Amino acid sequence: MKTKRSGALFSTLVVGALVTGSSLLAACGTDNNNATGAGTSSSGAAAKPDCGGKRSLKASGSTAQKNAMDRFVARYNADCDGFNLDYTANGSGAGINDFIGGQTDFAGSDSPLNASKGETERAKARCGGSPAWDLPTVFGPIAVTYNIPGVTDLALDGPTLAKIFSGQVTNWNDRSIGQLNPGVTLPDLAIAVVYRSDQSGTTDNFQQYLTAAGGGAWTKGAGKDFAGGVGSGGKGNDGTSTILKQTRGGITYNEWSFALNAKLTIASIVTSQGQPPVKIGADTVGKAIDGAKFVNATGNDLVLDLKSIYGSKAGGAYPIVLATYEVVCSTYADKDTGKAVKAFLTVAINDGQTGLDTNGYAPLPSALKDKLAGAVRAIS
Repeated sequence: MKTKRSGALFSTLVVGALVTGSSLLAACGTDNNNATGAGTSSSGAAAKPDCGGKRSLKASGSTAQKNAMDRFVARYNADCDGFNLDYTANGSGAGINDFIGGQTDFAGSDSPLNASKGETERAKARCGGSPAWDLPTVFGPIAVTYNIPGVTDLALDGPTLAKIFSGQVTNWNDRSIGQLNPGVTLPDLAIAVVYRSDQSGTTDNFQQYLTAAGGGAWTKGAGKDFAGGVGSGGKGNDGTSTILKQTRGGITYNEWSFALNAKLTIASIVTSQGQPPVKIGADTVGKAIDGAKFVNATGNDLVLDLKSIYGSKAGGAYPIVLATYEVVCSTYADKDTGKAVKAFLTVAINDGQTGLDTNGYAPLPSALKDKLAGAVRAIS
């Protein structure tokens, strides 16, 4: 079954800032595993896939990249006639479990494989002894969304969000919120935290942000399970969006494209005292991606070090950025599967990038695309 294209199109995003970040370009230089000529480079046209292998791939995982995957699949169908991918958006945790259990050919996850939880070794075993790679293919910010009657312009910062999502700040007229919002009349209304009840890479990334930017107020750690200990849970971005709309005083976190689709009210983020609140947008996300680096300088396991983004105090940079990884085998026991996965990802990082900005995603900067192309080319 082919996935169908879903979600509203948003044509007002400006993406120029997303393709020129100096720090990310420096971080994305080639390593000794990468040859030249694959992908879209500064000197060549988009690579075309070597279509072949398994005709029907299966993948599952991140709901945050669902709309992007719809585009990738449609492009794959067009570029590789007779080949298809069936993607199930069931959450990052479920996607990793499906992949490790051999039910799918790769996973989509908003967090890389977690070595401390044994995911790295189990994935290696699933791949027949070859390591699995984390390939960051889809970028989108996490929106902090809220439902406060009469309030349409709200600013929050890392410490205040950490206190809200851990139950330390419980009312919207709390002084700490008021100080961030001079001139805004905040109601005497209880704060109702809404969180992801399923295992979610969006939750993991949001909690990593609270850890980095919370000024010590968040002591719960990170991970795919929400650890705040307060509120009510909803499954997936759709579930949290639905609950938020029905809950006066509610607050949650959503992948941006889902917040746009659901027409949720989005908070601005204060990153540094004295700096104006930063609204979520293509240009502000681009400034944040400028600070991205890789955990490992070499190799094809392209795990991003996002601590510098989450804790960034750079003016005009929206700091809560989510990267979705495609988790793949470096070498597949079934060569037909490896060939088809390589073809699909070649499409995803090249032709599939066209139009992503209209769904609230950041198209890949050219240097990162080159880095990914080398890793995709190395899949066998």
